[in-house]
Amino acid sequence: MSSMFAVTRLELRRLFVRPLAWVLAALTLAQLAWRFVLLLGNFLDNQIKLAALPGGPGYTDLVGVPLLSSALTVGILPFGLTELALLVVPLLTMSSLASDRANGTLPLLYASGLAPSKIVLGKYLAVLLWLMLWLLLTVAMPLSLVHGTHLDWGKFAAAMLGLILTLAALGAIGIACSAFASLPAIAATAALTVGLALFTVNLAAQKAGVDNGLINELALSTHLEALLRGLVSSADVVWFLLVIVVALTLATRRLAGDKERD
Repeated sequence: MSSMFAVTRLELRRLFVRPLAWVLAALTLAQLAWRFVLLLGNFLDNQIKLAALPGGPGYTDLVGVPLLSSALTVGILPFGLTELALLVVPLLTMSSLASDRANGTLPLLYASGLAPSKIVLGKYLAVLLWLMLWLLLTVAMPLSLVHGTHLDWGKFAAAMLGLILTLAALGAIGIACSAFASLPAIAATAALTVGLALFTVNLAAQKAGVDNGLINELALSTHLEALLRGLVSSADVVWFLLVIVVALTLATRRLAGDKERD
């Protein structure tokens, strides 16, 4: 266990030393802050009209949840945190294992006696910690006004759970792609392609009027949207957990195969 955390510490140090993680954090948080201000302005402009509607949308529906994702609403800006994560996570994970393979340092990890599973889990945990910090800084924006607004804590908590599971799934996919790729650029491209495919695989079915088919159940957006609406289902949670387990298992098997060949 301590060896796995040693890999986590090393990977975190690599993330925070390289400028890419800082640039990604700065640019995305600035864009999210801009989105938050515009969403808040729109909410304040329509507050009187919304107050006259029985059971109308409030601060949570018009500011809190749309900041996390634009899946339920078009919004003022096209990208919430979820949509940004489809690009940010591949860039963040592309060097996790692919750079070690490209630089020839992966055999050194094998020579240290670390099991492939500990290498994968250690690097995954480092990426997950960065993503959770990113999410926490984003969530601090709507929470900063909670004293002057009415926040639906149950719905917001469900949306938060959906974002945590989504980031964890995308991070696992990124680690798996990095484990199979020979170069970081290839890993980023593969992770971006897989993430976008999972997110949009049901678009054609939805346009055809199919909402409950198998293809809809395969889509990440289907399970995320339910959580964003405040509906927590064990089936949705299990779907995300299966994606995480499958991706990390594939990455571990890839490293185990490399270790045997070396």
